[in-house]
Amino acid sequence: MTKRIMFTGGSGKAGRHVVQYLVDQGHQVLNIDSKPLDNPKVRTLIADITDSGHVFNALSSYMGLHEFDPSLRSQPVDAVVHFAAIPRIMITPDNEVFRVNALGTYNVVEAAVKLGIRKIVIASSETTYGLVFANEPRDPVYFPLDEDYDVDPMDSYALSKVVNEKTARAFALRSGFDIYALRIGNVIEPHEYEQFVPKWIADPAFRKRIAWSYVDARDLGQITDLAVKKDGLGYQVFNAVNDDTSSGLPTRELIERFYPGVPVKGELGEYETLLSNRKARDMLGFRPAHGWRK
Repeated sequence: MTKRIMFTGGSGKAGRHVVQYLVDQGHQVLNIDSKPLDNPKVRTLIADITDSGHVFNALSSYMGLHEFDPSLRSQPVDAVVHFAAIPRIMITPDNEVFRVNALGTYNVVEAAVKLGIRKIVIASSETTYGLVFANEPRDPVYFPLDEDYDVDPMDSYALSKVVNEKTARAFALRSGFDIYALRIGNVIEPHEYEQFVPKWIADPAFRKRIAWSYVDARDLGQITDLAVKKDGLGYQVFNAVNDDTSSGLPTRELIERFYPGVPVKGELGEYETLLSNRKARDMLGFRPAHGWRK
């Protein structure tokens, strides 16, 4: 199952952990980013995803580590994983967030399809559900938030992610290729638990806007690897989150205290995530291994 994978945004917080996970699974990865990645097993190709020419050239490049390798001939690529983006609002002006994220994703997906790379995985976001960056706190239509929810954000970042999902669907329809979008929860690196968990327990209201979702960076690597390996699903959206909430309170108590009156579909486990990962568990075999309660 070893794959050749072009990975955009592998130098970022989430990307570097996912790249390492993919390498540990035996895959060959070329990182395409605006800054280098400190990983001796992965070369970084500096490129601008908003430049279509850069992207076409990058996705057809040689993937090896060194310019003195015996052969510098490019080889067929099995998958493109696209994480590169401005990661949230309030870093650059809103129109720049939208421009980079929407145009960059269009360029990556278009190039991958036209180059015949039949597996594409893109990073979408939990923000598409419209709670995270809303101007004022708002209630969802129902819990748990699943992939059938009518996403309705108002901010530029989440809007760019909704557009990216539509872009992915359009290219999947025209090509017949597999294109999967991962709606990624709040990414937590292993070293961050010691700092964050006491705050999660002491102030459960703080993470209300993200519905207490999170994904361990290593488990994000797992679901990305599973998406790369799973063929034949066409266009799909998957929530990429751990099984539980990032709160010491039971899930029902969180809803009753912070989202009273929001309908709940089906039964929920005691600490079950409100950003449902059931689809990823059922269709990809996703089994998060790094829940914070362990």
